[in-house]
Amino acid sequence: MTQRMQRLDGQVAVVTGGASGIGGATSRRLAEEGAKVLVTDVDIPSAEANVARIRDAGGTAEVLKVDVGKHENIRNMVHTAVDHWGRLDIVVNNAYSPAHGSEGSALDVTEEEWDVGMGLLVKSIFLATKYAVPEMQKNGGGSIVNIASVHGLLMAPQRLVYETGKSAVIGITKQTATDFGPMGIRINAICPGHIVTERLDEQWTDNPSGLKFFEDQYPLRKVGRPEDIGNAIVFLCSDEASFITGHSLVVDGGLTVQLQEDFGVRQAGYMDRNPDTQLPY
Repeated sequence: MTQRMQRLDGQVAVVTGGASGIGGATSRRLAEEGAKVLVTDVDIPSAEANVARIRDAGGTAEVLKVDVGKHENIRNMVHTAVDHWGRLDIVVNNAYSPAHGSEGSALDVTEEEWDVGMGLLVKSIFLATKYAVPEMQKNGGGSIVNIASVHGLLMAPQRLVYETGKSAVIGITKQTATDFGPMGIRINAICPGHIVTERLDEQWTDNPSGLKFFEDQYPLRKVGRPEDIGNAIVFLCSDEASFITGHSLVVDGGLTVQLQEDFGVRQAGYMDRNPDTQLPY
């Protein structure tokens, strides 16, 4: 590991869904900054591979199988981190499986799909906070980062569970930040845009024109990588963000700041075909 000042030296972190994607990159970045990281996931082979990468780079990490849809798993996750390293300073609530009722409107989603989705997206954060806060309080403070989404800010059709859940992540972040700020515990959220994870990288490799279409939707004309979110999380967990709490940091390449009417016109290629047209604004 490169010898430099580490912003999280001596701290202990838990990352849910830490095997790959955003969680994988976040686990590695936290370790690079000196944190001891408990990498939790249901995919143990991938989690073990990620921990091996961390250790090969000189970091400290352990693996724990955690299904965030199960109450006892979340409680055990917090206790395991403390048992391993004697404290808990950081929790990153990232895990979610999109297979659980993320598609459909209120006419399509079943009650069971709703309950499972809300359990994974929202209840898991409530429980992780419930068990992490007392441990962080022993240290005089800590940091929790919840992964929301641009889908918590802007709605897409036929995504009732996901859009509602990610909106609730922003709400629970504000509420818990208000409740636990007096304890020195900062709680923030990240709203990622389109992030090309390992799984999506395979998809876009086979469909480069589809990736180009996504990139063109962004003012920066590029999509994000897991490390972009990991970097933002490290910042929010560091002392550099000591006066930031209850905030939802949008890391989306500018996707949500552009005027949608202009965006639609550009995507349709209308202005390219009609360069003399003046838009009414």
